[in-house]
Amino acid sequence: MTAETRPVDHVIAAIRAFLGDRITTNIAMREQHSRGEDTTTPVLPDAVAFAETTEEVSQILALCHRHGVPVVAFGAGTSLEGHVTPVRAGISLDLSRMTAILDVSPDDMDCLVEPGVTRHQLNDHLRDQGLFFPVDPGSHCTIGGMCATRASGTNAVRYGTIRENVMGLEVVLADGRVINTGSRTRKAANGYDLTRLMIGSEGTLGIITKIRLRLHGIPEATSAAVVQFPEMRGCVESVIQVMQLGVPVARIELLDEVQMACCIAHSKLDNLEALPTLFLEFHGSEAGVAEQAETVKAVVTEMGGLGFAWAADSETRNKLWTARHNAYWAAIASQPGSRGVTTDVCVPISRLADALLGAKEDIEASGLSAPMVGHVGDGNFHTVILVGQDDPAALERAWELDRKIVARALALGGTCSGEHGVGLGKREFLEQEHGMEALAVMQSIKAALDPKGILNPGKMFRN
Repeated sequence: MTAETRPVDHVIAAIRAFLGDRITTNIAMREQHSRGEDTTTPVLPDAVAFAETTEEVSQILALCHRHGVPVVAFGAGTSLEGHVTPVRAGISLDLSRMTAILDVSPDDMDCLVEPGVTRHQLNDHLRDQGLFFPVDPGSHCTIGGMCATRASGTNAVRYGTIRENVMGLEVVLADGRVINTGSRTRKAANGYDLTRLMIGSEGTLGIITKIRLRLHGIPEATSAAVVQFPEMRGCVESVIQVMQLGVPVARIELLDEVQMACCIAHSKLDNLEALPTLFLEFHGSEAGVAEQAETVKAVVTEMGGLGFAWAADSETRNKLWTARHNAYWAAIASQPGSRGVTTDVCVPISRLADALLGAKEDIEASGLSAPMVGHVGDGNFHTVILVGQDDPAALERAWELDRKIVARALALGGTCSGEHGVGLGKREFLEQEHGMEALAVMQSIKAALDPKGILNPGKMFRN
């Protein structure tokens, strides 16, 4: 078969009939859609299609299903595990133009949005209604992408992950059929939970086109604090103690001394030192926030914390959390010309010290620089292992370090990924974590919903 008669060419021509110039084979646009923010090898899709409605997504999938052409959903391209890399080419289906906030119900504290809406856009829209959407991975990601990767972030310790904040979905299946999952009620006890099946499925079971989200009231009072420690163990033990006491902190983030040095340089945190550090935030009533803060202050003081610096005004808080959200870029900037391999393990809170301190030992033994940061209130932490852009030997050492950190987390009853998902980067750990039988069940679900294997092929599973 010649290049001119490939099935994908027929599909591109058919899509162009109803999308017009919203499908392109432009090389620059294809390069933009060849990867996310990860270290996987880029792969050019055959074309990029910009859908604007559910009907268009349905038509595109029906065509691709008929001709066996791969489809990879694309949002903001911020994924860290190769989720959006079109490893078998085909169509990159960009949903970033589906940005409507379709409905907000203040009385029911929910809303309906399209997948291209970002959390920043949604919260700007909600602010005047006294509501907010709490899931905050830190990047300018789309809510559709957050659902696909089961995103988490800094607020998860109090408000839960995206899984707990999605009430229902509209999903287009591989053959173009459209289904609706979940409901607007706060609970239901009927049928299989298809909403949770789709959350975290990484575009391998269907493509999400609408999302019903649970919203929360903006707290009466918000206060943040920073506390630094002379050594890592006291920092980690403070987190464990705070969580075991049941203090309802909104955010509790740990940055090791290496990451703090990066953030101080990148975000101009000149009032802080390069020491293990906790960033904390408290939400609630004025009295409740004060009580939470005093309890945490007593714990960290007992564990050797060096003071408790308040950030009560919004400007100081915003600077603090902007620095935290920019931690990845601060790490990359610390070694110009480098790229980062990110780890993403999560362990039971009681095993956090073993996992974190063990990871520090692994990093030191590797000889690599790997700043560490974590949403430690729920046992999740990351390292950004820095390697040169053109240093394959260092990249292999980085992956070996990643495997050691994951192996320790699994041995401690944890998981290989707390929030980044599987994609390409974590496929090798699924069998070890879940076992052959569970993996076979996952593959049978994939085969039932996507029998031709066109949806994000090559992801989640190694075959």
